[in-house]
This record gives sequence, structure tokens and C-alpha cells, in this order.
Amino acid sequence: MVNNSKIKAAAKDVLLAPLYLNQGHKVKRDTVRLPEPDVERAGHIKLTPNLDEGHSSAKSAAAHSDATKQTLSLMIVGDSAAAGVGTLTQQEALAGRLIPALQQQPFITAHFDEIIWTLQATTGHTSFDILRRLYILPTPSQPVDVMVLSVGANDTTANVSEGKWQQQLEQIIAIAKRKFGVRELIFSSLPPMARMPALPKPLNGFVGAKSDRLDQILQQVCAAHNDVHYMPADFERLAQEHSNGVPIEAKAMFASDGFHPSSLTYRFWAQQLSELISQLLKARC
Repeated sequence: MVNNSKIKAAAKDVLLAPLYLNQGHKVKRDTVRLPEPDVERAGHIKLTPNLDEGHSSAKSAAAHSDATKQTLSLMIVGDSAAAGVGTLTQQEALAGRLIPALQQQPFITAHFDEIIWTLQATTGHTSFDILRRLYILPTPSQPVDVMVLSVGANDTTANVSEGKWQQQLEQIIAIAKRKFGVRELIFSSLPPMARMPALPKPLNGFVGAKSDRLDQILQQVCAAHNDVHYMPADFERLAQEHSNGVPIEAKAMFASDGFHPSSLTYRFWAQQLSELISQLLKARC
């Protein structure tokens, strides 16, 4: 059956195509180009159980010798958001926020004695660029326990076809498991592109609809694979929890360029990731 709403939307986009194109050129010309922060690209962190938390998982660490604990191998892969664009320092970027957040998770500190992590992310990378990077990287000496991926915003702006997007996601999953031995693969949801301050109306609606379609495909691909997880952004919940219930304006979630995450968003993103990683690893025990 023909979907009339989709036909109307497509007809509207055809009519507005010249305006979209003009606005797109202006955004590309006028948007501030933020550099990648000077972040560390790899690290090795020793973990200490926090026995003061009162959690049974933390207390149980006292009964474990160092020989029974494991190394947690973490890999962050993706685009400019994964690289921390929108922040000035490593401490404010995703990797800089995620490692300390993991150190606060009782299960992580109780069952792992160290975290070895690497960051493989570059501004402008699409799903194809990420796939190519994974092919080029050397095979790790040990399997990667958790791989976190940030991808999709550049596929949206590059107008990558939905079929190509799905195909490249499948290939990323295949090489992550085959070459890197990834045990838990986490894809972060695409950002809310319709809400980006850098995008004017009606371009924001057009771009937002495209990103939503790609995000839906991402959800479907993740659901079709074991140990592959889609993490929807739950920044509203985290914002309320960390701001005494005071609403946070949408523009505060974006950096000065109106496109990349702000340091506040990176903090919420890292916190949500740390909770999910802890849950997934706990489920494996």
C-alpha cells in the first residue's frame, strides 16, 4: 500500500531542494571549524576496588587475588564526536570522561584490575572511513572486550544511501568480531540533528529526517546480531539527575559550533556508556 505521507514528504523535499542546497552551502561556509582536542589516543589504567560503596560486587573484590582478576580491553572508534571535537581538553572529551566513569562502576573495579584502552577516531569519518580504518589497523594481541562506535552524522550530511549505510554497518560488525575479537559491540545512537543550532529551518527538518532513518536502520542491524547493542541517548534523564531536576536548554547540549557535543553532553554520554558497559559485562559472568 502506498504511504501518502512519504509521498508528500518526498514531493516537499523536491520543491525545497534549492533552498536546502543554499542553506547547506551557507552552513558549510559559516560554521566554525573546531579542532580535535589534544587527547591521548591510548592508555593503561590500574583499578582499585571501592570498598566504601557498600555494594556487594565491590566488597567481593576483597576475596579475590590479583591473579583472578582480568584486564578490560576497550576500544573507542568513530568520528569527530568520538575524537572529542567540541571540547578543549582530554578530560572533557568522550575518552577522558569514560575512563573515570568506568572507574566509578563497582562491578568494573571488583572484577578487573586494569583497563587498556585505545581511541581510533577522526573528524569527518563516515561508516566507510571507519570500515577502512578497521581493515588497516593491526590485529590486537588480545581480544577487545568492548568496542564503542560513534558513526552516522557524517553519513547523514554526505547523504549516504540507506542501502549502503546498512551494508557498511554489517561489514563493520563482521570485521570487529572477526579481526578484533570484540565481545560487546556498542553503537551510540545518531545525534539529534534536527535540534542542532547550526542547522536553520527547514534544512534541520530535512537533515533530521535523514538521520532518523539511518538511526532506525542502525537499531534494526544491532537487533539482528548477538552481542551488538544500540545505545539510545538518554541525556534528558541524566540531565535531570545531575541538575536537581532543572531542565537544561537544548543549546547547552551542543558546542560553540552548534553541531558537536558540548562538554556537558560528553559527560552524560560517558556516564550512560559506563552504566551499559558494566551491565553487559556483569551479564557475562
